[in-house]
Amino acid sequence: MDTAFASPPYPASTSRTPPSALHILEHVFGYPAFRGEQQAIVEHVAAGGDALVLMPTGGGKSLCYQIPALMRDGTAIVVSPLIALMQDQVSALVEAGVRAAFLNSSLDMDAARAVERALWDGELDLLYVAPERLMTPRFLDQLDHLRDTHRLALFAIDEAHCVSQWGHDFRPEYLQLSILPERYPSIPRIALTATADRQTREEIAERLNLTHARRFVSSFDRPNIRYTIVDKDDPRRQLLNFIREECPAQAGIVYCLSRRKVEETAAWLQEQGLNALPYHAGMTQEMRAEHQTRFLREDGLIMVATIAFGMGIDKPDVRFVAHLDLPRSIEGYYQETGRAGRDGLPAQAWMAWGAQDVVQQRRMIDESEASEEFKRLARNRLDVLVGLVEATTCRRQHLLAYFGEESGPCGNCDNCLNPPQTWDATEAARKALSCVYRTGQRYGAGHLIDVLRGELTDKVVERGHQDITTFGIGNELDEKRWRTVFRQLVARELVAVDHERYNALRLTDAARPLLRGEAEFHLRLERERERGKSRSKRRNAPLDIPDGIPTTLFDRLRAWRFATAKERNVPAYVVFQDATLREIAIARPQTLSELASISGIGDRKLEAYGEAILALTQETA
Repeated sequence: MDTAFASPPYPASTSRTPPSALHILEHVFGYPAFRGEQQAIVEHVAAGGDALVLMPTGGGKSLCYQIPALMRDGTAIVVSPLIALMQDQVSALVEAGVRAAFLNSSLDMDAARAVERALWDGELDLLYVAPERLMTPRFLDQLDHLRDTHRLALFAIDEAHCVSQWGHDFRPEYLQLSILPERYPSIPRIALTATADRQTREEIAERLNLTHARRFVSSFDRPNIRYTIVDKDDPRRQLLNFIREECPAQAGIVYCLSRRKVEETAAWLQEQGLNALPYHAGMTQEMRAEHQTRFLREDGLIMVATIAFGMGIDKPDVRFVAHLDLPRSIEGYYQETGRAGRDGLPAQAWMAWGAQDVVQQRRMIDESEASEEFKRLARNRLDVLVGLVEATTCRRQHLLAYFGEESGPCGNCDNCLNPPQTWDATEAARKALSCVYRTGQRYGAGHLIDVLRGELTDKVVERGHQDITTFGIGNELDEKRWRTVFRQLVARELVAVDHERYNALRLTDAARPLLRGEAEFHLRLERERERGKSRSKRRNAPLDIPDGIPTTLFDRLRAWRFATAKERNVPAYVVFQDATLREIAIARPQTLSELASISGIGDRKLEAYGEAILALTQETA
């Protein structure tokens, strides 16, 4: 859609009585009922209250401020950190008949002035702006005008965790938003985020002057996402097998730690016949914008990216998020994996990890120029994440516990579906620790394994290590098993890596209880690789086409949507999400009233697209 805002108003009653929240939900957005705490949030903000909302990705955060914006007089100002997010949300609102616009650097001068005139004249229900734009004297003057004419409805601060100086999404300009309650004390504010532990919540409340705001904390559970974490063993090939077996021809995101790895992985996936593109901060802005647009508008495209990509990407049909490197924290992992399955349909969160990932992350923390306090918190958060990847119990249970939420086993993660076998590695770990000590804490894992296995290599003989007490005491384990032991000793910080001594291992204080016989050390027993197609492929049949959907009708609906979206110059999901098309394909409505009962079809979309959809459903009836 080329216009920055919708000219027609949203469908509402012509009487002076403002439409109810349920009326707007049903007739504008096409949903029959609120979910979770949505209604309580909407009614609180619409009545003039401040709110801090924590709700998982895909939980319907946007409705929590969009509906109050339509219930209150005037224009709602939505602070958003990303141009792509603004454009997508405005496109979706315009499709629903809402008078919405964005104001950012992507607009030329004439378009920006047109938006400013519409704002001044009271022709907008919602306006999306970046925080740095909001704080300019020119824009604050416009807000003053709206306030003085009683046409400033509310402020919504999206992605509120950007105010946290401890997070990797920190945006300094978000700190300036604390001016809003001082300058506009009577205007309600709602801050929203999908990711925040207790510490981050307190920081958001303090820095945005929302300490007295009502808090709404929804469940962080995303039951439609299946979590799978595997040990690295030719990770590119593991990734390729996962995509081909679990999510063929589906849209997905692959996260890598470095720009170089992003480029190499994207190129390799292309060589394997997959539609993959790179994305990282080292690319030109034009190239990033082009790749992001293609990802949003094309079906089945895979974006290989650093964490520079993802926040605010409102693409609901991402079927998988994969990590080829360990994320920096559980918060980061939760936020990144949460970009899968926003439509509520089955999705996958897959990760390959190794102890070297932990070493690399810790080295990056240690060598950063951050304060010691920041480094300490970063190490703690990394340790919690290592606990998740090492867990032998339910992944989801472990993940939710981090956010203070109790749950039972989910039955839909790798540990629940195929409980890992463990073995008692206490004695092996003690031998390994003793060998580190006896060799002077100056050697890497390879040399230590040679000593433990009694290998008379040139280096062992040269150092005289064939004469120490730990020589040959570990020949019951092969090299691969010993590497697993050392990998986990590093991951659990019983030994540390000395980077200045060529990755030499040294004992930490945490090793003492194990050496004294006061602790046990259990490890995952690696499974034999399955031959041929994975059993999980059969479990994941719903990721393709759920039973009961007539494939031909669903395909025709998708083809119609693609052509319509191209004509409208919007992403396909802005017209209709897959979940709506699937419901249409199952129900096969034959009349407009039957079509109106489908979730996601409001009055404006029914009017615009109803006859075209019925032509397809009636053909296949």
